[in-house]
Amino acid sequence: MDPLGIQGAWSITPRIHTDDRGSFLEWFRPTDLALALGYRLDIAQANCSVSRRGVLRGVHFADVPPGQAKYISCLHGAILDVVVDVRVGSPTYARWEAVRLDDVNRRSVFLAEGLGHAFMALTEQATALYLCSAPYAPGREHGVHPLDPGLGIAWPADLEPVLSAKDAAAPSLEQARLAGILPGYASCQGYAAQLQHDPADGQSAPA
Repeated sequence: MDPLGIQGAWSITPRIHTDDRGSFLEWFRPTDLALALGYRLDIAQANCSVSRRGVLRGVHFADVPPGQAKYISCLHGAILDVVVDVRVGSPTYARWEAVRLDDVNRRSVFLAEGLGHAFMALTEQATALYLCSAPYAPGREHGVHPLDPGLGIAWPADLEPVLSAKDAAAPSLEQARLAGILPGYASCQGYAAQLQHDPADGQSAPA
């Protein structure tokens, strides 16, 4: 696990074992995440997304609490996975980090509650799988326009972005801030601290 430049986001590169039969790897190891986060991550939902080349999904985030932490991998093809710090008051507010996920290096990305997430399909077809800490709840899900010049995400210049109607109508980061829909950095930190120190929910860090 390698921390990205945004607090609460990591890139996970597995050790791949190969022989004449194929390959094997440990795709998800919750104990590693628990050591990094200070609490065990509950998985409430698993999503599978199939996209054609150029499809751009995001930037999506959820209200905190409970937010929606995500563990993202690309099972087939390749995607450019992007983490965006939408937490108002964060030292890295409005900063983004991009990681290529594909079916060769089998890298994954983890982002904690309160961070924004987006990805673009780089191959003719790309299948992304992501584990979520909370189920989808429309009332607390929000988005920021992935092509917002204020964010300036460097999407591949040779691809024409294909957005859903919902993502195309999403506000800019500044509009979302003024509307009060962005999570606060202090709230996210407080929620993480609660998970670290509340043994009643069974999520305290391993000894």
